[in-house]
Amino acid sequence: MASSASFARASGEASNQISLKSVRETLIRQEDSIIFSLIERARHPYNAPAYDKSYLKSSGNSLAEIFVKEAEHLHAKAGRYQNPEEVPFFTDDLPSPLIPSYDYPQVLHPTAASVNINKTIWDMYFNELLPLFTVEGDDGNYASTLASDLVCLQAISRRIHYGKFVAEVKFRDAPVDYSSAIHDKDKDTLMRMLTFERVEEMVKRRVEQKAMVFGQEVTMEDEKDGIVDYKVNPSVVSRLYGDWIIPLTKLVEVDYLLRRLE
Repeated sequence: MASSASFARASGEASNQISLKSVRETLIRQEDSIIFSLIERARHPYNAPAYDKSYLKSSGNSLAEIFVKEAEHLHAKAGRYQNPEEVPFFTDDLPSPLIPSYDYPQVLHPTAASVNINKTIWDMYFNELLPLFTVEGDDGNYASTLASDLVCLQAISRRIHYGKFVAEVKFRDAPVDYSSAIHDKDKDTLMRMLTFERVEEMVKRRVEQKAMVFGQEVTMEDEKDGIVDYKVNPSVVSRLYGDWIIPLTKLVEVDYLLRRLE
């Protein structure tokens, strides 16, 4: 772990690389990645055996768990988790990178690495979200299905854990206000300070509109009388943000801020 002195130097060097504007632009770009990943996953039906622990009788794990674990091991070797924006779902026994370390800007406090709510994201995705935008059925294409699941999981996790950067830039804008609540371990006050309902509603409307644009079934025929079909119901995307992504992002922000002065 970096010393407080080295972090102070790094924070000063990187301070011009993060702003509320740059953070907001990143979050907006991530909306596109999430929507396109959902559209790709919706090509396949639910494919329940891929998530059933009893399907692979000898392993005790679901095919989804094995697939993601193995993929993360490969990604770790390629240096994916050196990037502070990337957070693995399975942290145990990840191999060391095979490549030299990249000098990422040290924007976040060193304790940011310990903020990980991927267990919650995993449960949400498979138990609540996935049944909302896939049709029932089994097409047997479990490998391509799980590859799409992995892209969805990573995109959603990256968006939610980017809350660490959101919290950092907000802390830098008002360090005195936030420090008082942090010293008091006052989660409720921190949550109120981080909540902007008007902005949240705007985000939900924007992602719903994007899902309408990106996910339209394009046809040259006029026989549908103006009825538009979507690859993923836009209301599901809005709900994903309203019920899960926005609230979980704020949980990450609070968790990060509570460690910010350590």
